[in-house]
Amino acid sequence: MTSHAGELPRLDMYIGGEWVKPASDEYFETVDPFTARPWAMVARGGAADADRAIQAAHKAFKEGPWGKMHPSERGKLIYRLGQLIEEHADALAEIEVRDNGRLLAEMQHQIRYIPKWFYYYAGLADKIEGVVHPCDKPALSFSRPEPLGVCVGIVPWNAPLLLLSLKAAPALAAGNTIVMKPAEHTSATALKLMELVEAAGFPPGVINVVTGFGKEAGEPLVTHPLTRHLGFTGSTATGAYLYSLAAKDVKRASLELGGKSPNIVFSDADIDNAVRGVVGGIFGAVGQTCIAGSRLLVQRGIHDQFVDKLAAFSKSARIGNPRDITTQIGPIANRMQYDKVLGYIDIARQEGAELVLGGKRPDIAECAEGFFIEPTIFTGVNNEMRIAREEVFGPVLSTIIFDEMEEAVEIANDSEFGLAAGVWTANMRQALRMSEMLEAGSVWVNTYRDISYTTPFGGYKKSGIGRENGVEGIREYLQTKAVWLSTAEEIDNPFVIG
Repeated sequence: MTSHAGELPRLDMYIGGEWVKPASDEYFETVDPFTARPWAMVARGGAADADRAIQAAHKAFKEGPWGKMHPSERGKLIYRLGQLIEEHADALAEIEVRDNGRLLAEMQHQIRYIPKWFYYYAGLADKIEGVVHPCDKPALSFSRPEPLGVCVGIVPWNAPLLLLSLKAAPALAAGNTIVMKPAEHTSATALKLMELVEAAGFPPGVINVVTGFGKEAGEPLVTHPLTRHLGFTGSTATGAYLYSLAAKDVKRASLELGGKSPNIVFSDADIDNAVRGVVGGIFGAVGQTCIAGSRLLVQRGIHDQFVDKLAAFSKSARIGNPRDITTQIGPIANRMQYDKVLGYIDIARQEGAELVLGGKRPDIAECAEGFFIEPTIFTGVNNEMRIAREEVFGPVLSTIIFDEMEEAVEIANDSEFGLAAGVWTANMRQALRMSEMLEAGSVWVNTYRDISYTTPFGGYKKSGIGRENGVEGIREYLQTKAVWLSTAEEIDNPFVIG
């Protein structure tokens, strides 16, 4: 980071173990969502910078010490990086809050949890084992998992450091090198992390960060001939486009994409717990999560009671400065998303949904400048409305009534998405049946938005391809080689069949 008196600090890229300026020598503003004012200038990377980073990562993979290290040694470096993140968690949290407006208390908790991904995959690094096959030929046949090479990770603005870690930790543990591109709105924590990468002792080129806009910096990373894997988290539209680019060169890809997740409350549920779970599912992180429980399905017999409690509890949330530890609802991450969410609120009204709560900027002095929207609840929604079908990515909840379990399943599955679902019930037989029938990569019962480094995460349908976390997460970054060692004393005549 460089700056001069009276100027905003400039954030350079990290490529090949060095802090580098963009080839264009251009920078762009990154804005604090609370004040709606710029606080730093970020390097505007382009194709030349993408090429430089991929070449550095390729060289590190092919020629540097990283590829020659024993997996146990690589694991030590990954573990050390986790320790450094833990030691600097508060500083990283403050940067994340300034860059994307998430609550300080939330970010402190999240970033203190991130090291567990590095510890987990550090432990897996030297436990990637091959298999000896019971071969029916006169040969010893075995297979060995091997790294892919240069992996590109592109992450969005809602949880940049967490989502970067979900890709970096398994990719590194598998023996790959990586180039990360954070969202243009939230590049600061990824760059701060590179200071810790240096301190941990990673060889140059193993981990690189290119900043900039998708078309200018992201696409060249994906299409580069030396790129072997794309890991992307973001919208379904962007993910599908990048997937098509990767497919042209038959590159591996893992995609964690959009969602329109149902949170289903049965009449036998613990109402107070379900209310808290629904609020956390949609208003936590101001609804800016791919797993947001944005469709609330409530059984008819408890609908009115549940909505009344839900609205009262949501209304009690303290909205304001995300740096204040007592704040419970912060701003939307950027102007573009703020306008998009307000646009969907207008669409819901036009479609005939009934506004029960929110739907506007809060009438609070400290929220006058930032990108704030009150927690918003609509009732009278049917599953054909746009507000129930399209990903809003904001604090907007659509409430839909159902009568029987089969109807709840039909409504829940009537979506192009399938990332997650929640079920609230005291009947465990019903809970297990629902978990079987719901078309979602994660199903939570009597909880919501729980994730762990140990448990696979990913989507059905248009919510993604592949899995992150757990043992399945590292397999995304490995390829299998079969080896045959003949035990025959004499090779058969190839011109004689049989």
